[in-house]
Amino acid sequence: MDQVAAGVHQLRIKRFVNAYFVETGTPGEWVLIDTGLPGSEKEIIAAADELFYPGTHPEAIILTHGHLDHLGSAKELAQHWGVPVIAHPLELPYITGKALYPPRDPTVGGSLAFMSRFFPTQLPNLEDLAEALPLDDEHPPHLVQWRWLHVPGHAPGQIALFREADRTLIGGDAFATTDHESIPAVLLGIPKISVAGAPFNYDWEKCFQSVQLLADLEPVSIGCGHGPVITGPAATEGLRHLADNYHLPKQGRYLHEPARTDASGVEHLPPAPEDKLPKQAAAIGVSLLLAGAAWLVVGGRRKKVKRYKRPVS
Repeated sequence: MDQVAAGVHQLRIKRFVNAYFVETGTPGEWVLIDTGLPGSEKEIIAAADELFYPGTHPEAIILTHGHLDHLGSAKELAQHWGVPVIAHPLELPYITGKALYPPRDPTVGGSLAFMSRFFPTQLPNLEDLAEALPLDDEHPPHLVQWRWLHVPGHAPGQIALFREADRTLIGGDAFATTDHESIPAVLLGIPKISVAGAPFNYDWEKCFQSVQLLADLEPVSIGCGHGPVITGPAATEGLRHLADNYHLPKQGRYLHEPARTDASGVEHLPPAPEDKLPKQAAAIGVSLLLAGAAWLVVGGRRKKVKRYKRPVS
């Protein structure tokens, strides 16, 4: 577990995704930000017991957004602790089973896009546990020293949290603190502020605007959904550099036309480009089957000829 700033600790789960323990300012009280992948509840509970005291529980669970690697253990943890799961109202349709997120875009390219073809689309249903983040209060529930900011583009109701007093930022997946396109960088936790979640970004213009908004805060301590803690000039200057040099992908479903969403879910989707990989994989599979069949036929004939060959007298 790593410390982001005073009263803020990051737990790396399976070397891939982060959850955050944030103290409220009242002794013994804290809030959990995000819940990692499905099956992470035991690891999170053990970390909380070690960080605070055995049997501790948060005041609430707050989700930066509802993608599976952030929502994954929310249901089990909320039931175990008896606390609500709080998310932006625009996330509620997706985390309560009423809608599906805009489809992922494997055609955007990159290692994460390739792997995204195999990620599940159905989310755990939090209908009886989820509560809407109050939009009329800039402070998240229980975190009066913090304010939340709407940073869509990756998820319709994605939020980031910022503490002005020491300029600490929890950025969700508005960006990453490691090269999200490099599997070794993600697994090793190599620090680098970069674009996050390309195959799940449904509106690239909003992604860019969200990064600009957060860069203008000039944070000095950063924790995101993916990657290690970054502090000092590397945090402030790294995020500013990303905002000033935000590179769009060369291709992809949402590059020129975003998906449109509203309070009930997805309203409009641009046409899906052809994903050539399944056809290519099928062609390779057929070729391998034919080659295998040919090998069996030829091998069988050779064995047959050898079996009935008479010895020379």
